[in-house]
Amino acid sequence: MFSDNKKPRTMNEIGAQPNRISKHTKIKGDIISEADFRIDGKLDGNVKTTGKVVIGKDGYIHGKVECVNADIEGSFNGELLVSDLLSLKSSAVIEGTVSVTKLAVEPGATFNASCTMKGKGGASSAGSSNSFNKSTLGSSASSANEPAKAS
Repeated sequence: MFSDNKKPRTMNEIGAQPNRISKHTKIKGDIISEADFRIDGKLDGNVKTTGKVVIGKDGYIHGKVECVNADIEGSFNGELLVSDLLSLKSSAVIEGTVSVTKLAVEPGATFNASCTMKGKGGASSAGSSNSFNKSTLGSSASSANEPAKAS
């Protein structure tokens, strides 16, 4: 009567705990994981996960990140490949190249990157490459759910 046996279970319910790099911790190297990752310290290397990557306000990554979703409050420099949603908080500072399907940006986020937006099928659409150079995004929060149209 009160059984939850029919519900699909997520990785965190099965027992995999999210990984965390704490503040004042510095790591140099590559990380591969199937669980979510939160970085509040500094990482000089690459992260590849089938989960979500969160860079906390004091967090910093220099390298390549491949993930499904990402929330960024801190700093990132390198190549960022997000297969679904990238969410940039107002304190985020992004430099490098970014490839996403959906993008949400809070006012005040700094986005100094070359950005490619993929369609729902995962392929880049013609005319969907956007470059943002040395600008602070200060308009209202935006979300790009559709590819940009070529002029």
